[in-house]
Amino acid sequence: MLETNNRSYLTVAIGCTGGKHRSVYVAEQLADYFRSRGKNVQSRHRTLEKRKS
Repeated sequence: MLETNNRSYLTVAIGCTGGKHRSVYVAEQLADYFRSRGKNVQSRHRTLEKRKS
């Protein structure tokens, strides 16, 4: 659907409360699903990126 409407990207945001990083798991599962179907996927984990610095 995105390709037929000339969309070059899709942004999906997933949040989680409680500090268990369930959203990281869900995001990575979605990324793996689309990668396995030949899609170019970038995943970023905003909270985890902040903790590294």
